[in-house]
Amino acid sequence: MRTAETPATLALYRAATTLAQPFAGALLAYRARRGKEDLGRADERKGLAARARPDGSLIWLHGASVGETISLLPIVTRLCERSINVLVTSVTTTSADILARRLPSGALHQYAPFDAPLFIRRFLDHWRPDLALFAESELWPNAIIEARRRQIPLTLVNARMSERSLARWCRVPRTIERLAGSFDLCLAQSETDAERYRFLGAHRVVTAGNLKYDVPPPPADQIALASLKGMTAGRPVLLAASTHAGEEAIIAQTHRLLAHSFANLLTIIAPRHPERGAEIAATIQAAGLRPAMRSHRLGPDSACDIYVADTMGELGLFYRLTPIVFMGKSLVPHGGQNPIEPAKLGAAILHGPHVHNFASVYEALDEAGGAREISDSRTLAVAFAEMIGDPKRLREMVRAAAAAVEGLTGAVDRTMRAIEPYLVNFALEAR
Repeated sequence: MRTAETPATLALYRAATTLAQPFAGALLAYRARRGKEDLGRADERKGLAARARPDGSLIWLHGASVGETISLLPIVTRLCERSINVLVTSVTTTSADILARRLPSGALHQYAPFDAPLFIRRFLDHWRPDLALFAESELWPNAIIEARRRQIPLTLVNARMSERSLARWCRVPRTIERLAGSFDLCLAQSETDAERYRFLGAHRVVTAGNLKYDVPPPPADQIALASLKGMTAGRPVLLAASTHAGEEAIIAQTHRLLAHSFANLLTIIAPRHPERGAEIAATIQAAGLRPAMRSHRLGPDSACDIYVADTMGELGLFYRLTPIVFMGKSLVPHGGQNPIEPAKLGAAILHGPHVHNFASVYEALDEAGGAREISDSRTLAVAFAEMIGDPKRLREMVRAAAAAVEGLTGAVDRTMRAIEPYLVNFALEAR
């Protein structure tokens, strides 16, 4: 890759982030007011640890938000089974809540420090990781530079590089060449991602597959599941999962269209961001329909048209209620959400046209007949009605979806094989 811009870019970034350090408290307070920070753990964002480092070797895994951290869980489990100390960092409060429930025994969680030199140095001085695994496209300059100064091996796992990000990085070629070239190993999701990282300056690049395809389905509380099944018995159910702003009005219109043929239809909306529950309920009411909000401890009784599942960590519960799931973030141009989990749990998938973040899995599902693309409320209503009206065909779609995602697995094994040379050099001690 040819370089043209000056190497001063990283120096300017480090200077700017150094100057910004005194304002971290104000930024944390602002983000906390918006529900994006946990002030009780604010010091962690400044690189201060809340607990002691365990004795022995330690591997640091970092994923920014929910999707990235969940994809790391199988790797975390494998490492803990080998008595390796594991520290997982993330940025969002949602990811922290999920990790608190799903991390295996022996793994620790801390919020990732802001990417400022002082905070990163504090973090690394305390935890002293023997190996760092960053997920997807976490290319934070100060974290990478400080880790390299300490000769900490760096691996980018589940690496992806979108076309938009590629174009953006190409504007600062020397910067990305320095950052991508700092990784000892880059394990890409696809050959396209691998080619892009090679172009940007990564040295040792291997296509390992997508870790998200290997993640086990989310758990469900069996008592709550039995209760919901009792309340929804005899009602056709459409689940709209991980919806984003702009999609709920479309789902409400879909319900109105279907209600002419399915008088007792129940639609469940599980928004990607549960804090939008009240906003979504207002949208439903504006459409002339009757909502009920799970956060208000209400159930989907016979008076409820659309049930707003605005709670955290319960998506596995709702995936198990219906064999038809619409995956959100796909009717708006934001790239789609991961359909692997509902497909593994026995659902046929409906999705909009905007699924570029998971293009390969949607392509596999569509080609296998386990998924169907829709474009608006009318086509969504038609697809749901046809699937409910033909149980045999629906069962075939469910089987096809499960088979399609099963064929995409194996990334965890390939990733573990790739990092094995680092693991065997550790002086591992059983805890």
